[in-house]
Amino acid sequence: MVRLALALACVLGLSSIVYARTGDTLAGTVSVVDGDTLDLHGQRIRLWGIDAPESRQLCTLDGQPWRCGQAAALALSDRIGRGTVRCEERDVDRWKRIVARCRIAGDDLGAWLVGQGLAMAFVRYSDDYVTEEAEARAARRGIWRGAFSPPWEWRRDRNAPMITAAAD
Repeated sequence: MVRLALALACVLGLSSIVYARTGDTLAGTVSVVDGDTLDLHGQRIRLWGIDAPESRQLCTLDGQPWRCGQAAALALSDRIGRGTVRCEERDVDRWKRIVARCRIAGDDLGAWLVGQGLAMAFVRYSDDYVTEEAEARAARRGIWRGAFSPPWEWRRDRNAPMITAAAD
């Protein structure tokens, strides 16, 4: 597949390839769909082991509504920029998205998001980021600065009770 893409690029005179897939690895320039989902040339990639607030989800910060879902997506977009993201496929979910551990410049994007307090460890599927979540919570970063509903509860019930970081 990669050789075919390289041959096609040479024939067409293209100077670079923006997307490559080798075995279980995908690499290329991505766009951010939301705080835990990327798009790589039409292929949706869900970040492994994390759950970020939904784009429309509101949290509370200093008693005021805060667009925490939008903040997570924007921070992820800023972190990635126009760099090449490399994703190691772990699974495919029921919506046909690839579930993958993705890195930029060697840094795990899931670990970064959870460590910044912009996503939670999705322990229903993995305990890979529990340490990063505990550190973000203790340091009161991101969503841990105020009150929020875990994203999985928010999706299930838009009126889910909020976790208040100050009460923890």
